[in-house]
Amino acid sequence: MRIKLAILENDRSYLDRIIAFFNNRYADKVEVYSFSDQSVAMSTLETSKIDVFLAGESYDIVISDIPKRCGFAYFVDSQGIETIKDQPVICKYQSIDLIYKQILAIYSDISSHMTGVKLGDDNCKLVVFSSPAGGVGTSSLAASCSIYHTVKGHRTLYLNLEKFGSSDVFFSAEGSFDMTDLIFALKSRKSNFILKLESCVKKDIHGVSFFSHAKTALDMLELNAEETLQLINEIKMSGFFDYIIADMDFDISKEAMKVLKMADFIVWVSDGSDASNTKVFRAYKALEILSQSQDFSIAKRIKILYNKFSSQTSNKIEGIELDSIGGAPRYDRASTQQVLDQLSGMRFFDTLM
Repeated sequence: MRIKLAILENDRSYLDRIIAFFNNRYADKVEVYSFSDQSVAMSTLETSKIDVFLAGESYDIVISDIPKRCGFAYFVDSQGIETIKDQPVICKYQSIDLIYKQILAIYSDISSHMTGVKLGDDNCKLVVFSSPAGGVGTSSLAASCSIYHTVKGHRTLYLNLEKFGSSDVFFSAEGSFDMTDLIFALKSRKSNFILKLESCVKKDIHGVSFFSHAKTALDMLELNAEETLQLINEIKMSGFFDYIIADMDFDISKEAMKVLKMADFIVWVSDGSDASNTKVFRAYKALEILSQSQDFSIAKRIKILYNKFSSQTSNKIEGIELDSIGGAPRYDRASTQQVLDQLSGMRFFDTLM
């Protein structure tokens, strides 16, 4: 699939630069047509079957003259402008990657099919971090595992599915879209969901891919178990990633079990305290009972990882057969980034490869 993009802009120097950027970075994804004459541009929209049309804000565009199958936005000089004449805008003075993602979002909104989009062969591995023991650093370990796999050269997505969690606590990158946009696309059952996924994903300085948190936690509450299952399946089949590190609220309901069955590994975390170990013990026993009526045991996929472990105040869990993959000490007075740097260097993540 190559998006046919038409840009109407009176700054020829800028046009030459942006065409060079697209040809250098997105030659296999975008075919660019450039114009400074409005009448020529408008006639080309139909004859060349343009998918997305960008016009400088100095041009007076009659929206009804644009073919319905063609997406449109004004191409503006300044950040912070949301619309012009009720039409979306894209700031032209930002990174080519952000411009591409916004173009992709416009295209996904008007496209009714995904002709040419190649689906993966489901070689993507799913690792679920979801612990019955709260406050033990499960999310920090999930984020660190994402960095670890990325450093190893794997295309890795950190997927925070917690109702009140946030990927942005651990990772940051520029971009206009977030989980709310992804959830809306999923619920509207758009056939071009993979295009929307690509436009929403961000990449941190570590190289970890992620989605920014939803605009409000209420949007996450709208995502039910079946839709979560669909979301993970869509991401796995997109072919974009080698690993999905899913950070999820602990749940062993019938619906949640469907998601856990997809996982290649399930990681529970305990700090070795009596309270945490008791919660893990009871959750494991509950899973054993639930598994008696099933063909296989999810409990056998669970790995226990000890975090904030102290030889003086912590103990390993006894009485259940949980495979321990290692432990990490407590890092007092360390920032979130410092904790991630330390944890992402731990070799116990090798077990999850």
